[in-house]
Amino acid sequence: MMNGERAGIGSAAKQVAEQASALARLELELAALELKRKAAALGLGIGMGLGAAVFGLMALGFMFATVAAALATFLPTWLSLLVVTVFLLLVAAVLGMVALRSVRKGVPPVPKQAIEEAKRTQAALKGHGSR
Repeated sequence: MMNGERAGIGSAAKQVAEQASALARLELELAALELKRKAAALGLGIGMGLGAAVFGLMALGFMFATVAAALATFLPTWLSLLVVTVFLLLVAAVLGMVALRSVRKGVPPVPKQAIEEAKRTQAALKGHGSR
């Protein structure tokens, strides 16, 4: 090879490396822009979801007020409100008990079966390795 060819190859290699570097920078910039756009969409979605939850909760309250008003057509108002309140407290108590039972099943959050299996595997490997 001649000295000029080596210089040409070195120059071409340098250009390829520079272009690869520029391409990598552009890809990182594109990824950052894409992440920003997705984060903004996610934030907007979460905000709208929270708004929907607030309005849904308000609608639920008005639904129970409607039930109380319907009961008030043949019961005294205070009694119809009391009936709805007791119903809501019973539902809350049942949900609370179910939640408590579920939490007790999950506490402590230790994967007992996986730990036991790992101990068995370790014991088997130690026993197999000593033979």
